[in-house]
Amino acid sequence: MGLMKRFFLIVKAKVSKLLDNAENPNETLDYSYEKQLELLQQVRRGVADVVTSKKRVELQAEKLEASVAKLDNQARQAVQAGREDLARIALERKKGVQAQLQSLDAQRTQLEGEQEKLVAAEQRLTAKVEAFRTQKETIKAQYTAAEAQVKINEAFSGISEEMADVGLSVQRAEDKTEQMRARAGALDELLESGVFEDVTQSGDMIDRELAKVTTETEVDAELEALKKEIGAGAPADAAVQEGGPR
Repeated sequence: MGLMKRFFLIVKAKVSKLLDNAENPNETLDYSYEKQLELLQQVRRGVADVVTSKKRVELQAEKLEASVAKLDNQARQAVQAGREDLARIALERKKGVQAQLQSLDAQRTQLEGEQEKLVAAEQRLTAKVEAFRTQKETIKAQYTAAEAQVKINEAFSGISEEMADVGLSVQRAEDKTEQMRARAGALDELLESGVFEDVTQSGDMIDRELAKVTTETEVDAELEALKKEIGAGAPADAAVQEGGPR
């Protein structure tokens, strides 16, 4: 039993949340206002019906009053004519009509009371409906303004998120650039140190180093030979320069 209660509670909570998300306050307020207007129209129709009924009673009372006057006149004429029997009948009918008039007067009084109550209720309801309409428009304006503010804030939030993504992209680009620079520098150092062999040259690194030593030795020997050759010819050149014309 407890599990079923919990299940129904969860279902009701979910339904309430869905309804809350789907509810538009402006539409709800307009709907409530329309319902109040319908109720006000019903009250006004009730007032009109009561007034109509009272008017009918009054018209019926006027007819009965005319009938009372006629019967009274007939009774007088019958007495003058020595017809007491007819006078009695007229007076009996007059009493019956007067009883109907009293009943109609009671109905008219009752209808007047109902009319006063309905008119007072209609006036109070009209004031409440008008106050609700003003409040409704105020709430709708506030809701519209709040909704616009939310959209603006959401727009700014989206821009902030996009700028954050751009900042991350720039940071990643800078990091990659630094990594490439560091890698290029490391490769330069490795190339200069000879760690990486030049694939365009034949032989391995040892052969190239031996060939380099041989080349340097041959260059040194050739340099020494040039020095000796130049040194041996220096005195002759000097003597020729001294024996020349003065």
